[in-house]
Amino acid sequence: MIVRRVLPTSPVGVEYALTPLGASLREPFGRLYDWTVDHADEIQAHQRDYDRRVRS
Repeated sequence: MIVRRVLPTSPVGVEYALTPLGASLREPFGRLYDWTVDHADEIQAHQRDYDRRVRS
């Protein structure tokens, strides 16, 4: 999903690029990111509730 290329420079450089398969994940991960942002307050509230119960 990712191509790593070592560059013949001094110091040695490294370049990373997505393969077509990796690029195909941009849309679903983008949707997941958007969903997370849209629900961040609710997610954090549940996390705080869980943390309170675990400490008790």
